Amino acid sequence: MTNSEEITSTEQSQRDIDTFLRRLHLDNYKNQQKLTLEHFLSLGPPVKQYQETSEQDVAQTFLQRLMMLDHRARYIPVEQNSAEESHPNKVQTASSTDADENDFDDFFSTVPNTDQSKQRHDIHPMDVQMAVFHSSDNFLRQNMVTKLSQCQYALPLLVPDPFKMDIECPLWTLRQIRKSWKRTDNSNIVTMTNIPIYKAETPMVSCFRLGSNSSSKSQLMNALINNRHNTFFHRNCPGNSKSRYLMDGVAEIAWYCPAGKPNDAFSDCIAFCNLHGDALTHEKQRDILIEKASVNVVLLPTVEKGGKSSTIISALLKSPKPLICLIADNDSAAIQKKPGKYMMGLKDKSQSDVPEELKKIIRKMLSAQDVTFKLETMADVPGVRVDENDGVCLRGKSAALQILKLLHKMDVSKIKETFLQCQGQLWHEWCKKNKELYHLRGQIEEQKCQKQQELKQIRQKQHQIPSSPLMQLFTENLQNLSSNEKMYFLKWTGILLDDLSTDDLSAILQQYDSKWCEVLALKKKHEKSDQLKNQQIELEEISAKLQSATFGLEHILREMGQLYEAGASLTNKIKRGQINWSIYPELAAELMISGHPMELLDGDAGHVPLTWISSVFDVVIKKLGDKRVFVLSVLGLQSSGKSTMLNAMFGLQFAVSAGRCTRGAFMQLVKVSAEIQKDFKFDYVLVVDTEGLRALELEGSTNLHHDNELATFVIGLGNLTLVNIFGENAAEMQDILQIAVQAFMRMKKVKLSPSCVFVHQNVTEIAAGEKNMEGRRRLQEKLDKMAQLAAKEEVCDTECFSDVIAFDVQKDVTYFAQLWEGSPPMAPPNPDYSESIQELKNTILSKASKSNGMTLSQFKNRILDLWNALQNEHFVFSFKNTLEIAVYRKLEVQYGNWTWMLREALLNIENQLHNRIENERLDKVDHSYLIKEMTTSHEEVKTAMKTYFDENEDKEMLAQWRGRFERKIKEFHDEKMKGVKRKLEEVIRQKKARKKLDDKKTDFENKLLQKSKELACELRDKAKNEGLELDLVVERQFNSVWDVWVNELTKGTKQIKDIDIEEEEYCVLTELGIDSSLMQECKDSGKYKKISTIGNYIDYVTLTKHQHLRDKSEQSEDSERETNETKRQRKNITQAVLCLMKNNERSKISSVMLKIGYNRTYLHEVVKTVKENLKDSESRTKTFAFKKEFEVDLLLYVCDIAGKQLSKSHHNFRNNNDALIYLESKKNQYYSIFVSYCKNHSSAAVLAELICGQLETSIIQAVYNKTAIDLAGEMKSCFPPFSGNKVNLEKHILQSLAEEEVFDKYVKYIKRPRKLVEDFIKKAVKKYILTQQGKNFSDIDKFDFLKEELDKGLEAVSEKMGSLSVRRMEEFSGQVFILFSRSSPFRLSAGETSYRTVLLSADCQVELQELWVKTMDIFLPVHAITEALAEKYDVAASDLTSLFLSTYILTGCDTVSYLYRRGKRRAYTTAIKHLTDILPLCRYGDPEESLDVQEEVITAARRYMVSLYDRSDFGGTLDALRAHLFVSIKGDMRCLPPTEDAFLLHLRRALHQLAVCKRAHLVKPTYPAATDFGRQLVNGKLVATMMLKEAKPSELKHSKYCRCKKSMCSRGCCCARANVKCGIACLCTGDPNRCSRIELALEDRDT
Repeated sequence: MTNSEEITSTEQSQRDIDTFLRRLHLDNYKNQQKLTLEHFLSLGPPVKQYQETSEQDVAQTFLQRLMMLDHRARYIPVEQNSAEESHPNKVQTASSTDADENDFDDFFSTVPNTDQSKQRHDIHPMDVQMAVFHSSDNFLRQNMVTKLSQCQYALPLLVPDPFKMDIECPLWTLRQIRKSWKRTDNSNIVTMTNIPIYKAETPMVSCFRLGSNSSSKSQLMNALINNRHNTFFHRNCPGNSKSRYLMDGVAEIAWYCPAGKPNDAFSDCIAFCNLHGDALTHEKQRDILIEKASVNVVLLPTVEKGGKSSTIISALLKSPKPLICLIADNDSAAIQKKPGKYMMGLKDKSQSDVPEELKKIIRKMLSAQDVTFKLETMADVPGVRVDENDGVCLRGKSAALQILKLLHKMDVSKIKETFLQCQGQLWHEWCKKNKELYHLRGQIEEQKCQKQQELKQIRQKQHQIPSSPLMQLFTENLQNLSSNEKMYFLKWTGILLDDLSTDDLSAILQQYDSKWCEVLALKKKHEKSDQLKNQQIELEEISAKLQSATFGLEHILREMGQLYEAGASLTNKIKRGQINWSIYPELAAELMISGHPMELLDGDAGHVPLTWISSVFDVVIKKLGDKRVFVLSVLGLQSSGKSTMLNAMFGLQFAVSAGRCTRGAFMQLVKVSAEIQKDFKFDYVLVVDTEGLRALELEGSTNLHHDNELATFVIGLGNLTLVNIFGENAAEMQDILQIAVQAFMRMKKVKLSPSCVFVHQNVTEIAAGEKNMEGRRRLQEKLDKMAQLAAKEEVCDTECFSDVIAFDVQKDVTYFAQLWEGSPPMAPPNPDYSESIQELKNTILSKASKSNGMTLSQFKNRILDLWNALQNEHFVFSFKNTLEIAVYRKLEVQYGNWTWMLREALLNIENQLHNRIENERLDKVDHSYLIKEMTTSHEEVKTAMKTYFDENEDKEMLAQWRGRFERKIKEFHDEKMKGVKRKLEEVIRQKKARKKLDDKKTDFENKLLQKSKELACELRDKAKNEGLELDLVVERQFNSVWDVWVNELTKGTKQIKDIDIEEEEYCVLTELGIDSSLMQECKDSGKYKKISTIGNYIDYVTLTKHQHLRDKSEQSEDSERETNETKRQRKNITQAVLCLMKNNERSKISSVMLKIGYNRTYLHEVVKTVKENLKDSESRTKTFAFKKEFEVDLLLYVCDIAGKQLSKSHHNFRNNNDALIYLESKKNQYYSIFVSYCKNHSSAAVLAELICGQLETSIIQAVYNKTAIDLAGEMKSCFPPFSGNKVNLEKHILQSLAEEEVFDKYVKYIKRPRKLVEDFIKKAVKKYILTQQGKNFSDIDKFDFLKEELDKGLEAVSEKMGSLSVRRMEEFSGQVFILFSRSSPFRLSAGETSYRTVLLSADCQVELQELWVKTMDIFLPVHAITEALAEKYDVAASDLTSLFLSTYILTGCDTVSYLYRRGKRRAYTTAIKHLTDILPLCRYGDPEESLDVQEEVITAARRYMVSLYDRSDFGGTLDALRAHLFVSIKGDMRCLPPTEDAFLLHLRRALHQLAVCKRAHLVKPTYPAATDFGRQLVNGKLVATMMLKEAKPSELKHSKYCRCKKSMCSRGCCCARANVKCGIACLCTGDPNRCSRIELALEDRDT
């Protein structure tokens, strides 16, 4: 062929290719613009399976079906564009002939030729594949080739580029492919290999033809590799056509992977390479294959000498590489012409014999030589363009290699420990502590603070971990690389990390296999030696090493999350050299938007990093908007094909392999394509893939809890959950679903509406759906039964499984064919599997079209709410199924009964022994006696237990807990016995201590008297000589004597401990089976405290289904009117609840407690009584059932009442029986005696004082009693409401109700009339006392009678005060004493503003009825002023008074410095204007608030300070405000606001004083340390710290500045005297227009 003919042929070929691409609608993707993954990873219309496809849709259909692992994607029927276009294989009809012609000749006559120009060439299937390949970018190519490999198709190795006219080796596209095989060596030892195919070094058999041939080379190669599957497309495949534009010259490669079985064609992996087209015209490809091959197979049509073919053959014969020549027109057998050179004819040979003969020859050739082929060597072939050499790809690879360089020669199991420390032990410990935070008991607030502190410390440790070079490199590359470079970088990083771990993992697996064999060998010998134990320990160590050796991209992204969580939780500023963790969410969000899977649940720690996930979603929302998503999750047992199913359905790339490949849960966004967007109400499908359940790696209860928690989380997250089941038996998944249903019933605060579809995989029977109708019916029945059982346990109105999780057994159960069509590793995917995938996808889309989905922000909140709810839930997840829960709860009830039998018996024994101790008939408790007395009760309990476990209908299920409960009963019995012994021994010790006290009492008094007389003279002389107060010396001396005496008397005696009634309640309720999380939830709500006054108890019950529906239907008829039936139901419910409360409020505490103290059994008795009453009440009600919340609220309510009685009784018991308390109660009495003796009083005077002290209380009580009797008598005679009968009193009560018009009082009158009557009487008596006796305490001007009485009493006080020294009087004169009263007003004389301000605030704090303050001889009503100001400014009185106090102190008081020229009037006016802004400041120091200075307090104070300087709109710091005001200031520089530094110190001093003022009325107030609040201790005195920063630079410290008025600076001013120029600090600011000195200087200079 001449050059011109070649050019013409090339141009024609190019035109044909362009035309072909236009037909496929791919002509736009020839150059820079390429198809991307985004085009095909979106959710589009259903894929056509059997219908003909139009030419423009062929490429898209091919890719979509390929993504679903449908290996029939090559064979897509194409419809003709018009009726005129004919198919080459279309049957054509000849024109009719004359009737008299022979029928035989007519039948076999040739069909008339059609006009070839009008015919249309068919589309070759491989041209479609290559057209898509050429039109795709490298990422789509890689995905496409990976799917081709999974379909067991040959892959392109050398590809002629139709646009650039060169040859390309797509090495990048092959990087993601992994192959597994089992190699069998000469010793028949099988070795497993699983590596990336680009690393595999295998022999390669290359095959090409020279010239045109009647035999199919590709078909022959298929027979060598897999005779059941067309690995290479050949001429006999469906859809083949003569027109082929893009396949000629393409060299494809495929690998044969043996399964380690005797019938394997080859014992090791072999690559087969096939050159399509005539090798004579594709010289470059032919030469490359010949060079790389281990064996060359050449197909010749005939043997000719002198042509091109003979030249090539001659060269091959001279080459040392083995050669097989297959000759089409030769019928000779396989002959070895020379060593390594075979010839074989194909003529008249069976298609099954030739491949077998070839296999033998190839096996023989490969065994004789070791030439191997490695894909990566293709990069070094000259004249071939490698796709990896693209600049963007190289930059991504270079960045990834930097990371790999850090890990070079490292033990892969140590990488995470070295570079990713945050996700290791610290993170796991944090997760454990965080879970404990949800299950606190006892001192909850204290434990909560402790746990939170521990969590913070762990985060601090994480934050302090030095920046890892790996993380720095990784995040820098994510920040700095372009979007394409970033995608290459991530792909390369994943590939290289997999490559890194492959070898190490293989080595560890071999170690594990070897060690496991050694352990098995020792076990077979039945040895239990130390050697076996050591080998097992080593095996566990290798197993742990295997777990830590898994290292990939997901671990780096997980570390990013942990670094962010640690930094965000501490809110520390990022220091120089530290990783900027604040940008991590943005980096992760970009990856998620681009389609990268994001870890949702950390599978290793079993925890959701909520802060990280929340922040990532915030950024996603910021970038995309708050789009709506449909959440699809998948759940199934381990290795049941979940990830494979999702990958096939959506073209995703979740990790898949045998075993526990996915750990935790990953999520990925899939965009809804524009073609179907109108049919859906959401923009994305968010796919959640999860790890397999029932994994062997986890054992026992850990596995059970983990799986139940994960399943509940995944089902709760999704709008739809695919429940994946391997096979037809759904037993395991049934149990998990039951637990999820019960968990959802318990999580009432999380509003969920999940649904599920059952997917049975690997079901081979075509009629499985029809045959399994009975099984599906039983599945539905069992799920419904378990749902009803769970509803009964949790008191819900649920009657079937679908009430909780939407499920239709008729429509929502699908059956999948097995994935592989044959046995791996050479089996292609089953086409029926991809059809099942498409059907399931259609089902999902149908359900999704009816759903609104949820917004991204709603999904984020659902994650937070659901995970927090799961953390609170612990009990349910520990069981296998719902039936187990019900059985266990019944067992717990029985356990409570058994322990009660023991408690009751022990309490009786304790009471008997206590009486004997009190009667002094027992001084030692014998343990053997207790055992003997308890024998009968203990045996009864053991008999009852045996009967229950042996005869119960659920005895098989109970067997798993039998041993544990028998141990618990034994431990309970032994512990209680020891507890009773300890308690009684302590009673004996206390009794002995009291006796000892009584015996030494006289001796002590004598010693005290003697000591007093000896010290009296000494103390008086000493006080006189040294100028000391006698009282202080006496007090010190008495305390020293007292402490010695108390220690002597109480030596060896323990103080009776007080009880923590809340802890006791918690223990008792949990022991009796009350759920701790529900109990804590009810406590936190506080609803139980108001249970007696709620009125409407409908929320506490669950109506039966019939009643519920009837109620709804009636309400729908008339929503505004309640029916009589509804009213009757509510009345019954209210009566039942009130009856229960009335019965249980009467629970009395045994009087024995006053003698022997608190015992937990008393509380057990109360709770047991309540539960029995509740059970009895439920048995009588048919239309409703009490919810769990009611039971818990009722128990808490009754325990609250009983707890107060128990606490009071125990307090009295302690006072009566604790020697230390008894002594402390007598201390004041003995001190008075001691003081009297020290002051040389006579014995008669001391006796008189003692008698007065003893009689004082009785006299006061007698006066109270007499006054009450007299008052009652007087009111009955002259007070109308009390002067008649009961009807008269009721009339006045009703009259007062009518006058007051307070609705709540009507409710109280109806429901609690006794309480209302009591309140009325109290109020009436109080009013009568204050208004009816001529002594009107509310009238402040009529105090004459009181003044007379007080004057009499004050005479004695005056005499006492007159005896005080001058110094003592001076001390008293500086103090203000405030006497508080809640029943009557009082006056106070106070002259200073500070006292008035404090009193104004105190009026709201101490709840005075009235408060008056005297100033300038005028009494001001503080209470009225407060109310008037609050009404004027429309704010709460407490907020207003706090406002005045805080602003008064902040702007300057006695202890806090004043602001320059910012007076109180301005301070108060500004404060009221900005009240809402500064409320955090006003509330600081409140008794119920923390004293930690929060940021909001500082912000509020700063905002107020800025407002004081008329810049309320200024948003910066005070330093910035100073600079801002400085520019415009014209007066005194002192008018500038303080610096930020000085302000913060000033604020802390003010806050300290504010706390002191607000807590002054408390008995034992707590104050912050003054040294932490802007003061320092200097020589024992507190001194204010005015500033921490220098006020001005050191060089300006001695600079002068003058305060001369404008234009008055002269040579006599201070600046002139110091010989310095006026400057910016001077009043003239150094301005020539304002400073006369500068004018004089200018004049002097001119002169």
